[in-house]
Amino acid sequence: MIKTYILEDLDCAHCAGKIEEDVAKLAGVTKSTVTLLTQKLVVEIDEASVGSLTKDVKKIVKKYEPDVTVIEK
Repeated sequence: MIKTYILEDLDCAHCAGKIEEDVAKLAGVTKSTVTLLTQKLVVEIDEASVGSLTKDVKKIVKKYEPDVTVIEK
């Protein structure tokens, strides 16, 4: 399953890399990609693990970029 998130106001390439790395470490995630230009996070995840994904993604984003708004697509 693929989930897409908009990372509104993300403007730090280093932070984007850290977010991508930390999301990739979440249980059930097989791939995580942040594209700074489009401000999108695309996550490939097992269907069984999707329950707390949005909450976990928001927590990770706030850790590195507290002013970024996470919008689930």
